[in-house]
Amino acid sequence: MTNAEPKTPDEVRAAIERFGADYARVREEIAKAVVGHGEVVEGVLTCLFCDGHALLEGVPGLGKTLLVRTLASALRLEFNRIQFTPDLMPSDVTGTTIVVEAGGERRFRFQKGPVFTQILLADEINRATPKTQSALLEAMQERSVTVDGVTHELARPFLVMATQNPIEQEGTYPLPEAQLDRFFFKLHVGYSSREDLGEILDRTTGGVSPAIEPVLDAETIQAHQRLVRRAAIADHVRDYAVRLTLATHPGGEFAPPMVGRFVRVGASPRAAQALALAGKCRALLDGRAAVSVDDLRWAALPALRHRLVLNFEADAEGVTPDAIVENIVATLPVKAEPAAA
Repeated sequence: MTNAEPKTPDEVRAAIERFGADYARVREEIAKAVVGHGEVVEGVLTCLFCDGHALLEGVPGLGKTLLVRTLASALRLEFNRIQFTPDLMPSDVTGTTIVVEAGGERRFRFQKGPVFTQILLADEINRATPKTQSALLEAMQERSVTVDGVTHELARPFLVMATQNPIEQEGTYPLPEAQLDRFFFKLHVGYSSREDLGEILDRTTGGVSPAIEPVLDAETIQAHQRLVRRAAIADHVRDYAVRLTLATHPGGEFAPPMVGRFVRVGASPRAAQALALAGKCRALLDGRAAVSVDDLRWAALPALRHRLVLNFEADAEGVTPDAIVENIVATLPVKAEPAAA
């Protein structure tokens, strides 16, 4: 893929077509190993091309780790996996300074940790202590790691794909809101259907392992990421993304009654950024150079569900963040009165 940015309408159209073709190629490679979970795969690929991190939540055995490993195999990117446990230390993630003897002299050298990669699988991230979880904060936001006052840049693209089990809470440490907010999408991985489970049995008990071929390199992925950011978003569509975010704020101008009753803290500006970027990615995949309101509605659940902090009443009545986001999408008008000057 050429390094030159598309400028003319024909070049932009060709770039959009290449993006759609490359997206389909990666998805085809993933489908060799992962059966079903179409919405989850689409969400993970959206994170990839929007340069965002993904949090995959589901009970054990549903293919979360397999999905991330397969994605890494379909890309020519460095891949590391960290199995998060209660005794994992921050230095086990970021690396540490060690003493090296050479030629009769001793000197300090930084030994890089597994975070120095391009795709990082943080498996069962909620099993590590908050201190260790926080070791990823700088890497996720700044794409750098600071140790002993020295900042080390990470290779690009850099994506954290984390998994967690929502059922088993013993020996776990729920992710703090500040860390959750740094995930572009939170994706729920559900059970397989009857047909998909039958296909899984055929593939995994027949003695044949699929060969995953790498189809994209870092340069091509970054070019697609830049293309996604160049997609157009009209003023009224951008305003819809803004109002979707503001509608999660209890007591706010656009908040429906359900938000005022059950939400304690609403979404941050990162939510609006995720909505806009995910909408741009979806528009390009549909062959359009501009975002529609439907693109934003599609992105609302994975972009907002983990950014809402519910109150005790919501917990007592079994109200979920998904139900609140769905209520916002259903009740928020596409167009609104202009903001007061």
